[in-house]
Amino acid sequence: MSPALRPRNDNFLRALLQQPVDRTPIWLMRQAGRYLPEYCATRRRAGDFLTLCKSPDLACEVTLQPLARYDLDAAILFSDILTVPDAMGLGLYFEAGEGPRFERPLREEWAINNLTAPDPYDHLGYVMDAVRTIRKALDGSVPLIGFSGSPYTLACYMVEGGGSKDFRHIKSMLYARPDLLHRILAVTTEAVTAYLNAQIECGAQAVMIFDTWGGSLSHAAYSEFSLVYLQKIIAGTHKTWADAAIPSIIFTKGGGQWLEQIAASGCNGIGLDWTTDLAAARRQVGDRVALQGNLDPNALFAPPEVIAAEARKVLAAFGPGNTGHVFNLGHGISRFTPPEHVTALIEAVHQAQGSEAR
Repeated sequence: MSPALRPRNDNFLRALLQQPVDRTPIWLMRQAGRYLPEYCATRRRAGDFLTLCKSPDLACEVTLQPLARYDLDAAILFSDILTVPDAMGLGLYFEAGEGPRFERPLREEWAINNLTAPDPYDHLGYVMDAVRTIRKALDGSVPLIGFSGSPYTLACYMVEGGGSKDFRHIKSMLYARPDLLHRILAVTTEAVTAYLNAQIECGAQAVMIFDTWGGSLSHAAYSEFSLVYLQKIIAGTHKTWADAAIPSIIFTKGGGQWLEQIAASGCNGIGLDWTTDLAAARRQVGDRVALQGNLDPNALFAPPEVIAAEARKVLAAFGPGNTGHVFNLGHGISRFTPPEHVTALIEAVHQAQGSEAR
């Protein structure tokens, strides 16, 4: 890693690369979000969520808000995983109280055959502008994480037309017309790879792939319809940029049964949800990859002393030493989380192992 490009606090990057760290780094999935009053104020100013995502200055503002409040070890680009299918022309919109929706879900064979990968600098230029703006504003303090949804997770929204409880449409396609689903996944893999590379070229110092719905697949289907495409993305993304190593993380929610396969994908780190035994995961993957996680987000509703105890359990589960561990939640932080409880968590993580790490 070039000294000129190394953040002053590079513990997050070093942990993913399994290098010695001063302390176990911590950041939180969805750390810039509705649990913060300052985020809610900025979102009101933007008018709606998509406008917030598509305004580089406002995206930078909310990216930095949790860093101003908490002693975090990384920033993550504020955006949404559905920007990629939106750039494919599916017509993303947000229904009040309903979440994301697509005007033109992929159900017809002709539409699937016509699907093409967007140019990230053209169709997603606002994301690249946000990455550049955030990197400049961070001023070398902590690393910036870029991200994307996985092809299968994006396909779930693209085929279902929004969120789903039973994944009826995509599972029907998977079993009845797997060729059509593979077509969607292949084009989306091309799009995600180009998108992540563009983020890296604009300043992202690590990348994370959110395979949120991969865990809804059967054992065989996960390998065929998710993992193989994750492997292609990892193989196609920049491993270094401007003489700096660019580590990658794969997070499959509900993916604890596939740790061996994910570890063999070429990624640097595996994100774990709270249902996975962290100690067993470390024994299973050894030093092949770093591990990120994995406190249950709902633990943050408990009193501060309980939060601190739960944080110590996670650290103890990882075991002696902190090389190769990034502390995080097992999924995104809830909008109902009291901000002061996040303070208690971060302080507990730093206090519990700070002296030992040094």
